[in-house]
Amino acid sequence: MESVYIHIPFCKSICSYCDFCKVLYHGPWVTSYLNKLVEEIKEKYQGEKIKTLYIGGGTPSSLGSKDLKYLMEIIKVFDLSELDEFTFECNIGDINAELLTILKENNVNRLSIGIESFNHKKLDFMKREKLSLKEVKDKIKLCRDLGFNNINVDLIYGIPKETDKVLRSDIKNILKLNIEHISTYSLIVEDNTMIKDIIPIDEDTDAYFYEIIKKKLKQKGYVHYEISNFAKDGFESKHNLNYWNNAEYYGFGVGASGYIGNVRYTNTKSITKYLNGTFNGTEEILSKEDVMANELMLGFRKLKGINLQEFFNKYGVNLQEAFDIQKPLENKDLIYQDGYLFINPKKIYIMNEILIHII
Repeated sequence: MESVYIHIPFCKSICSYCDFCKVLYHGPWVTSYLNKLVEEIKEKYQGEKIKTLYIGGGTPSSLGSKDLKYLMEIIKVFDLSELDEFTFECNIGDINAELLTILKENNVNRLSIGIESFNHKKLDFMKREKLSLKEVKDKIKLCRDLGFNNINVDLIYGIPKETDKVLRSDIKNILKLNIEHISTYSLIVEDNTMIKDIIPIDEDTDAYFYEIIKKKLKQKGYVHYEISNFAKDGFESKHNLNYWNNAEYYGFGVGASGYIGNVRYTNTKSITKYLNGTFNGTEEILSKEDVMANELMLGFRKLKGINLQEFFNKYGVNLQEAFDIQKPLENKDLIYQDGYLFINPKKIYIMNEILIHII
């Protein structure tokens, strides 16, 4: 167990597309929530050395300096003597010297910043704040000046009526920031959001946009290492790779998910229940077959794929004996190379269909 995720559900405003566990910022709840976070960690944490720590949300950067300092005191209960990557999610508008100084003093070494778009119509649709390219550049420069050299930004595409011109402009502006990591997400219409009744873009347009992103980012030297993620060499997200490698991790906070032993769990999504000390939500006890299936579903998200020797070392069975992969290999849906089995890069967009046939 080397990874910890902590969920901070508070937001200054609610984005129209967000399906994560969140509530509008309410000062009196924050300290109470952090106190309960202490209780949950004390109840579940078993003292392992933690190598990756990720604080997400919600909007962690919505916390005031007092509560943020308290959160940073809370995490000192973990054994962080071998901490390698500590990510903190920020909204771009929240970034200021005071926030960054607190993060730097507490060993945060990676920022994940929600930008999503520079197009005002897209931002209006998403109900997000509108900053100019210059304002965003100034915020990124402040991050650099205060010593942050590992920055991710998010891009959302596939908004209804979005054109390839708008997408290309967003990509061009993000590239001007010269950041280390870019996460790209096609808009997904979820039931419990403000946009649940809209009609999403068609699959052909979605696939076309995806190809534009891959081509543009590759031209600028970014490595496409996971379906939605691109990084400069050496700046791949270690924490997220832990997920995709099907490794165990703790999830603390309302709505947080974790994976311990053969159990995948999700905490209660009710802020009221959480504040009353009821942390548990649902859990799924996995068979060996379930775990191996998850290994495929997560491992094939990586462009590098799955190392067959490592699969055998983990499960004592060859992948090709556990799953029928002969036909996908013949169809070139899957490729075997240098000990790795991976989805054909030309067929990444239909990965789910390929997995359904295998699993």
